[in-house]
Amino acid sequence: MSTLFIADLHLDDARPDITTLFERFLASDEARAANALYILGDLVEAWIGDDDDAELPKRIAAATHGVRDASVPVYFMVGNRDFLLGPVFAERAGMTLLDDGTVHEIEGVPTLLMHGDVLCTDDVEYQAVRAQVRTEAWKAQILSMPLDARRAFAAKARSDSKSRTGRIDETIMDVNQGAVEQAMRQAGVRRLVHGHTHRPAIHDFTLDGAAAQRIVLGDWYEHGSVLRIDGESVDLRGLHL
Repeated sequence: MSTLFIADLHLDDARPDITTLFERFLASDEARAANALYILGDLVEAWIGDDDDAELPKRIAAATHGVRDASVPVYFMVGNRDFLLGPVFAERAGMTLLDDGTVHEIEGVPTLLMHGDVLCTDDVEYQAVRAQVRTEAWKAQILSMPLDARRAFAAKARSDSKSRTGRIDETIMDVNQGAVEQAMRQAGVRRLVHGHTHRPAIHDFTLDGAAAQRIVLGDWYEHGSVLRIDGESVDLRGLHL
């Protein structure tokens, strides 16, 4: 049995095939027999609150709860697109919420789990915005708005994000190696799994004279991406329709 990791699905009504792929994967024998399933943020393109009455959250909750009903723990860590997801929806979806920077023992190896955006320290503008929107006061203000107003706000935020992404150097949006090493030292681990950057890869490097590993999960814009860890086997591959 493997431990499974996914992130950056960015589920959205505009890409129904990817939602179907997500549901099919979570209904598969592999997912239902896993040791655990970890979702490390950006499950959806935009999360406007646990009270969202749209169809997509209902489908997500049904899919994740199906895994949990098969006695497979489902862990969820918020990302930059779904940081408003809270305990109400998590309970409905059968998911256990994790703080960013949690360490879990994965197949016998202490592993640091992160969404990954806090590691992109070269992107000073993004980090400033992130700090602002993660305050409890800001979140409360947004969640107090009517659903339609929140949907409009989220649509504008997505548009602004796409515009910004197209005009800045891509390297700035990647993780900073120094930040990676600092996070791993503080956590006391030699392995890190994260998403956010949409640059799936397994990076082996040396940390303080010892072997270390950073695994980056892929996004689900064109196809799926799943990390499978089974004992000493680490497999990162695409998942197709």
